[in-house]
Amino acid sequence: MAAIEPKASAPAPNGRRRSKKVSTRIDMTPMVDLAFLLLTFFMLTTTFAKPYVMQLTMPVTDEKNPTDVPASKSLTVILGKNHRVHYYFGLNQPADKTVAAARLETTDFGPRGIRQVLLARQQRGPVVVLIKPGADSRYKDMVDILDEMSITNQKQYALTKLSPADLTLLTSNAL
Repeated sequence: MAAIEPKASAPAPNGRRRSKKVSTRIDMTPMVDLAFLLLTFFMLTTTFAKPYVMQLTMPVTDEKNPTDVPASKSLTVILGKNHRVHYYFGLNQPADKTVAAARLETTDFGPRGIRQVLLARQQRGPVVVLIKPGADSRYKDMVDILDEMSITNQKQYALTKLSPADLTLLTSNAL
């Protein structure tokens, strides 16, 4: 609300009449009330950050009966530092002399990277991908590799830990 407050003026000493000075006063209370009401309304009805959630179902680990993966159907993917992806076909079993030594190759998450490796391997038959995050890998790398599994329609993959043989393979390749 606005109000006009007349100010009493004293007669001028020379007898001339002075004009009345009028001051206005505007009450800002209703506007502030409305501003806070709108602010409260938008704070309560707005979602600040939409949840970014990936559905992931993990099986229960069974230490007594581990699931064996045939070497001929496996592809091991190791997430390295600087968003690099190291992979080899088969299993890394240096103690077993009947199995060929793992040949480590490196790629990235680009369009010609791990996606092409997965698609090429899927054309040869069913494959089980073993994903092993390294100590220097980032959370984004894990999300990216799970996205690649979804994009390439990879049915079977597992998240496993790096074995000492894998660490030896990485250090021998200076990675």
